[in-house]
Amino acid sequence: MVQKLYLTFATLVVVLATALSYAPVAHACPSDTLLGIPAWYKGLQGPNCDVSPPSSKANPDTDGSKLRNFIIKIALNVIQAALVIVGYIAAFFVIKGGFLYIMSQGEPSGIESAKKTIANALIGLIIALLSAAIVNAVAGIF
Repeated sequence: MVQKLYLTFATLVVVLATALSYAPVAHACPSDTLLGIPAWYKGLQGPNCDVSPPSSKANPDTDGSKLRNFIIKIALNVIQAALVIVGYIAAFFVIKGGFLYIMSQGEPSGIESAKKTIANALIGLIIALLSAAIVNAVAGIF
């Protein structure tokens, strides 16, 4: 049984690696996401795909707010990336809880532990999704 589990896991890894190796050909600007994780520079690229902070030499009054918005956008992108990773971790724990439930073989303490793992993972996933929605709403302002 353990050998079948390892074989299934190895097959899954090979299929995912093959699917991810056929990435689309890059165009003028690279994609802003990797497996749903946004790049720190998302929304900051210019027409030449470069990321540069606004200069403060021309007009210090308006460029100060531009620099502040630039920094806030980077911070929101980093938070968004962290929330996506938290979502992946929560999904992993849902799968782990399901695996523990199957492997408990009817033992009440094992079933209870698996149910707690699944419930906590789902709560974490809901919190991560709501937090990501709030971050996207705030990012839309800038």
